[in-house]
Amino acid sequence: MENTYFITITGINYYYGQKPFEIGRVIKLIKETNNVHDKEAICAFLPFIDKIGYVANSTSTVYAGTISAGRLYDKIEDYAYAKVMFVTHSSAIALVLDKEDVEEVEEEQISDTVDKTTDGELEKNKGKKKTTSGKVSIGFHI
Repeated sequence: MENTYFITITGINYYYGQKPFEIGRVIKLIKETNNVHDKEAICAFLPFIDKIGYVANSTSTVYAGTISAGRLYDKIEDYAYAKVMFVTHSSAIALVLDKEDVEEVEEEQISDTVDKTTDGELEKNKGKKKTTSGKVSIGFHI
């Protein structure tokens, strides 16, 4: 994503309240194309919980410094991800993430490991590279 976008997640009290919104948690944003009340509706979703709110799309619910669902709608595909940054009594503010950053871990990680040598001594292997690939699960901290 070329720009940085912050969004307001609203309606949380109609679902599970503040509990699912831990700071740092990654949530999935899914376009709700069959929503009869809002043609630009984007719901906030967590696995095993389901819908936990909506991206605000009204001047009365969009916090200053965040964008509405209508402005975000054409900037994402069918879904995107967001990282919870702040939680209020009735809403949450989240940072929209690049889909590629959440779904694929591409960088090699350098780890400090400790192995036993053949004579039983411990040897610290600094700088051995371990590659990690795969997907980062949403609902967890990244």
